[in-house]
Amino acid sequence: MGESPSKKKRKTDEGPTFEEALARLEVIVARLDDGDLPLAQALSLYKEGNVLAKRCRALLTRAEVEVKEALAGDAPPQ
Repeated sequence: MGESPSKKKRKTDEGPTFEEALARLEVIVARLDDGDLPLAQALSLYKEGNVLAKRCRALLTRAEVEVKEALAGDAPPQ
């Protein structure tokens, strides 16, 4: 059988999906909120979280553009 569309998209896309990045970010925030980490590990998680947050923002921006384009295509001619 062929690959699902999401797997094909995943191969051409760089990085995790929005859902994957958000889930990992939630885990990182929870671990940092606990406050029980050594400084080096907390810093490493903070950096990873920052990268994931940027990824989520980029994916949301891309989705917003796609929605605007779709809505513009549905607009009646003036």
